[in-house]
Amino acid sequence: MANQVHQIAEYSKRCGNIDPALYTKYDVKRGLRDINGKGVVAGLTSISEVCSTEVVNGETVPCEGKLFYRGINVEDIIHGFLKDKRFGFEEVVYLLLCGQLPNSEELKEFNELLAEYRELPTNFVRDIIMKAPSDDMMNTLARSVLTLYSYDSKPNDLSLENVISQCLSLIALFPVLSVYGYQTYKHYHDGQSLFIHAPAEQLSTAENILHLLRQDSRYTDLEARVLDMALVLHAEHGGGNNSSFTTRVVTSSGTDTYSAIAAALGSLKGPKHGGANIKVVRMFEDLKEHVKDWKDDAQIERYLEALLHKEAFDHAGLIYGMGHAVYSVSDPRAVMFKSFVEKLAAEKGRADEYALYTSVERIAQKVIAKERKIYKGVSANVDFYSGFAYNMLGLPTELFTPIFAIARIAGWSAHRIEELVHAGKIIRPAYKSVVERIPYTKMEDR
Repeated sequence: MANQVHQIAEYSKRCGNIDPALYTKYDVKRGLRDINGKGVVAGLTSISEVCSTEVVNGETVPCEGKLFYRGINVEDIIHGFLKDKRFGFEEVVYLLLCGQLPNSEELKEFNELLAEYRELPTNFVRDIIMKAPSDDMMNTLARSVLTLYSYDSKPNDLSLENVISQCLSLIALFPVLSVYGYQTYKHYHDGQSLFIHAPAEQLSTAENILHLLRQDSRYTDLEARVLDMALVLHAEHGGGNNSSFTTRVVTSSGTDTYSAIAAALGSLKGPKHGGANIKVVRMFEDLKEHVKDWKDDAQIERYLEALLHKEAFDHAGLIYGMGHAVYSVSDPRAVMFKSFVEKLAAEKGRADEYALYTSVERIAQKVIAKERKIYKGVSANVDFYSGFAYNMLGLPTELFTPIFAIARIAGWSAHRIEELVHAGKIIRPAYKSVVERIPYTKMEDR
């Protein structure tokens, strides 16, 4: 069998090898991005805007990155709920789904609604989550989402109210499904104690994650607010990111909510998308082994150069957490999150590690500019600091990407709803065939 599979693989490699020059010849935007990295416009949205350029004297130039949810600068949203000492994620979910910020009564009712949706079907934990636990929490989450289809009395109903109800249920249940899946795996595979806390209706999403995950359910206010901030900043990022675009593509086929969201989870699982912060954490673990003096810029610079030369860590030639497909001068999410990470590092007694991160961020920009020919600036993205923050919160690496999903399900839901409301056509881009046409060969002549 192995020989046959190897042979098929060789055949596939041979017939699937396309000359890169053909992409230029036929003006194909590989990856739906042009030669300068600018995305091909494939749709319109009113959900969010990722801004990295501005027009000055008629010329488009890079600028400090900005992120808008429903036209409102996320920085202003954050300042607003921080000033009033509120948790912000639920407010952002409401904004993304409804197109406007809630007043105090609407937010109170929305929080109560999410609390009602946090209840799993009877015996779901025992019959689904505890059966065949996986070491990959994203696969566990996707399996749970697909299984919820069977518990829905109207799973294929695409009426707006029914789809919104399904989306609200998934938004509320993602933290529960993710943490329960992790607890079950650690019990059955690692022999750890199994504890299943019921979600608390009076707690925010961020608070509930920490409550569900920790055996004593205890956490500091700063811990909960850092996690809430991470959820707010990851909730949505335009329709062009891989998982949101996947949601819209699959939604356009007319399929059910559970299938569309499971597809989005499959996209987010990829290390080029949702798994990037894990790479950053592991890169820093390797850096700490090779850089003895964290305050020595020269040592850090030599290590970063080795990364780019494929001589260190995973030999991929990348400095993980640096650079973004859209942002150039700065990623506003990283800028806003950074101050919270600094406060958390001080609380956890890890200020020296935070200082190392800031040094790497500063030096990496210079090293990349020197070593690589880049068409735009490079800066730290949100993944650069999020993995460090999650580590300080005691979140296991197995839950790093599910935490991303817990946030981004808000954006996916908004994109699914917008696609159903405004579209009607299945999304179907064109691919040009470049294979030579040849005559059929009879079996006896092959």
